[in-house]
This record gives sequence, C-alpha cells and structure tokens, in this order.
Amino acid sequence: MVAVGGSIGTGLLLGSAAALEVAGPGVIGSYVIAAFIAWTVSMALGELACTHPSEASFAVYGELYLNEYLGFLTRAGYWAAIAFSIGAELVASATYMTYWLPSVPAQLWVVLFSAVLMLVNLRSVRSFGRFEFWFAMIKFATIVAFILAGTALMLSGRMVPQYTAQGGFLPKGPIAPLLAVFLAIYAFGGVEMLAVTTGESRSAQEIPRASRLTFFMLASLYVGAITVLAGVMPWNHAGVAESPFVSVLRLARIPAAAYVMNFVVLTAALSGANAKLYVASRLLFSMGRSGWAPARLGKLNAAGSPRLALLVSSYGIVSALIIEYWAPQQAFLYIIGAAFSGLILSWVVSLAAHVNFRRGLTPQQVAALPMRSPLGLGGSMLGFVLVSAAILQTLRQSRTNLVSGLVFLLGLTVAYFLLKRHRQSSC
Repeated sequence: MVAVGGSIGTGLLLGSAAALEVAGPGVIGSYVIAAFIAWTVSMALGELACTHPSEASFAVYGELYLNEYLGFLTRAGYWAAIAFSIGAELVASATYMTYWLPSVPAQLWVVLFSAVLMLVNLRSVRSFGRFEFWFAMIKFATIVAFILAGTALMLSGRMVPQYTAQGGFLPKGPIAPLLAVFLAIYAFGGVEMLAVTTGESRSAQEIPRASRLTFFMLASLYVGAITVLAGVMPWNHAGVAESPFVSVLRLARIPAAAYVMNFVVLTAALSGANAKLYVASRLLFSMGRSGWAPARLGKLNAAGSPRLALLVSSYGIVSALIIEYWAPQQAFLYIIGAAFSGLILSWVVSLAAHVNFRRGLTPQQVAALPMRSPLGLGGSMLGFVLVSAAILQTLRQSRTNLVSGLVFLLGLTVAYFLLKRHRQSSC
C-alpha cells in the first residue's frame, strides 16, 4: 500500500488533465504503453528485491550487477528527484484547497500540510504504515467508484461518450499519444517504491505477492480511470486548474459529489507526499550508512525514524514554496519535469541490472527464485528499450528538458567523484 499510495497521486488525479490536453482521447493508448513498461519494471524489481531486500534497493542492484557509478547515480538521483517531487504533491494539495477557500494563499496550505507530514514520518514506521494504508485505501476505493459511476453515466445516456466528439479519437494526430507517454509514465511512478520498503518488511516471502498485486491494482485503476475520463470529459476542456475528476462530477451535476471528490484527491496528494517523504528519507539514510553521505544521516531516533535524513529530504517542500510563488500557474508541470529524470533513471538501471542478474543464473537457479518474472530476460530487455525511447522522446520535446537532464547528470557525476575520493581517504 506504500507503493500504491505513492503512485496514486498527482500523476493521475491532476496530471491526467495535462496528458488529455496533449493527446485527446488517444491518451488511453499512452497509459496502456506506460502500463506495459511499468509491468516490466515491477517484475524485474520483484525478482531483485526477493534476492536482495534492502532500503537501498536500486543502488544495491546497480552496484552488484552493473558498477559502482551507476549504483550511486541511481540512489542519489532517485533521492534528489523524489524529494523534489514531494513539492508536486504539496502544490497539488494547495490547488485542491482553492476549490473551497480561493482567497487563502496557496503557500499557507503548503506550510501547514508539510508540518503534518513531518510529524507523521518522525514517528515509528508502524504508525506511518497505518496512516499510509488508510489514506491509500480511500483513494483506491474512490477511483473504483469513479470508474463505475462514469461507466454508468455513459451507458445510461446521461453523458454522451466523448471519444470521437471533439475532432475524433486522435485530434492531435497519431503521434500525440506517444508524446503523452511521459506524463503517463510519471503517473505510474511509485511502483519502484516497493523495492525500498523491503528493508523494513517483516518477511521477504511477502514481496512476490506485493509486487504482483501492486502492479495489477495500479494498471487496472489507471487504464480504467483514464478510459472513463476520456469518455465523459471533452479533452479540450481539460487543464490543471483543478483535478479533471472533480471537473467531471461537476459537469455531471451530481449533488455534492465534486466536494467529496475534491476531498479525496486532496488526501491522495497528501498520501503521495507522505510516501515519497518516507522513501526519500530511507534512501538518504542508506547513503549515510554506506559512506555516500555524511554518517550523521545514517542514525535513527528513539522511534526508529531517520530524523536528520528526513529533515534533509524535506527540501522539496521549500522548492514547492518557491515555485508556487514564482510560477503558480505552471508549478505542477515544472516539478513533474524535474522529478521525471530521477524516476526514469531508477527504472533504466533496475532493468539493466535485472538483465545481467538473469544472464548470470543457470536454469536451475532461475527455477529456485522466490519470484520469477513471467516476462523473463526478454521482458526486461524490451522494457529497457521502451524506457530509453521515452527518455529520448522527452529530451527531444524541448531544449529545457535536454539541458536540465544533462545538468542533473553532470551534477550527480561530480558528486560521485568527490564522495568517492572522500570515502577512499577516510578508509
């Protein structure tokens, strides 16, 4: 449920509006492609996590089956990106609150919600787990209800299906769904969180079931929700001023339903921020323990929470305040672009590590694995190609994406060599 809670957030509930604007009803294809890519990642991570349960996850896989540099790049890059993306959830939360209280400054909501999340994460992991489970369950149940309600509206004739009503199924052309894959992949971002939580799981035997269940829950929800959304909401009415899920219920004139849905998407954003803060703090904690960050970050408080790592990982909250003030209309999209680089890097390295992992096993060893991916070696190779293609397409879309991606990679590379020299001198 931590992985589900981390995934079902702004990527679907607010980002689906941006994806619908890019591709029109053809965005359904974008989510199907993203679901397949996420499947290859989930199965690869499931196998690796069963063999090496650790809060360091991607770094362990990268170091063992690729090299130390890629292991560091994945861990540090994912930490930086996911900590920054906490800001996306908080910006979205502030956006949802303006539905009820438009006169209250968005920055106030960011500060208030940040304080609550910090208090939750400073307590024991058991308390965090309970909080995240119920918040994730609320949005899971609500999206299921939305899918059923939207389907009923179209089948009953209360809403005319919009799949071809505004310029056809592909109003932006056949390439548009491929351009929206970037936003769809971001929506699936969170499936990789399962690997991080294995360091504090009660038993490695739960990992295979959790891996499969997490993916199928998310794929069913996302593809079902975007299919209904594209059917009941004209694509040219989409935007990021409010959640399109709220817009649909408001357009359908269902009494008070929009208010309830707005509350749900608010809890979804807070749940996503909560899960990301947890994962970011655990990754930084593991870096402190392994010498890739100051040793003080590898210490726990009395409740078993990495307090200092948690405080440092909350820098995304500050970034949210700055971006909300500097560019409030585009804040969400700016943060998505910045967070995407670290997310996609963890997928690429994990898939490449799984390929090398499988290559080194005999058929007997493969048969003895606690979890075996039905896609096998070929599935991870195909997933690697598709993820790489998504990266290239994202970089080609704008010079800003290309420059920011190269600067991000260069900064991590410089940090790697500086930290490596420090580790060697301290040994």
